[in-house]
Amino acid sequence: MTPALSFAPELLLQAQGVRAAIFDVDGVLTDGRLYIGEHGEAFKAFHTLDGHGLKLLIAAGIDPLVVSGRDSPALRRRLHDLGVARAAFGAADKVQAAEPLLRQLELEWAQVAVIGDDWPDLPLMSRARFACAVPGAHAEVRAAAHHITSLRGGHGAAREFCDLLLCAAGRYAELLRTQRGSLDR
Repeated sequence: MTPALSFAPELLLQAQGVRAAIFDVDGVLTDGRLYIGEHGEAFKAFHTLDGHGLKLLIAAGIDPLVVSGRDSPALRRRLHDLGVARAAFGAADKVQAAEPLLRQLELEWAQVAVIGDDWPDLPLMSRARFACAVPGAHAEVRAAAHHITSLRGGHGAAREFCDLLLCAAGRYAELLRTQRGSLDR
């Protein structure tokens, strides 16, 4: 099967060499809306396309990392189900939260891609080799990004980011041929 998906060559060059991808949660892995129940419990909706993309990154040897300013049982459950082993929750300073994760992997910022949507993500984006934003991101975040996804946060934006990284790593076509079963739990 010949892939139908393609990205601009300059994007693929910029993203080559990425070995870890940092994901924001609210506004990227979700649509950014917070649903709070009467007892204070938070509900989040995650897109299965995004989950499959994270699993494909793992299959390709690119480590997905989550650095979120918030924490919730729903988020922890989703990451566990996807096999995402490295995450920082309730991070007021996202760089400070991300650096121990990168040290565990023995990676430098030049080997990292980031996708975000708001000001707390800017310090990560400015350090990363490749920075991505969702279309609904704040204007400053869109201006700092190498790529703005065509899909919205919580609606496949993270999958588009994953697909771009897989293409840049030269793994997309192979995974398209071999990963036809569900990777999502």
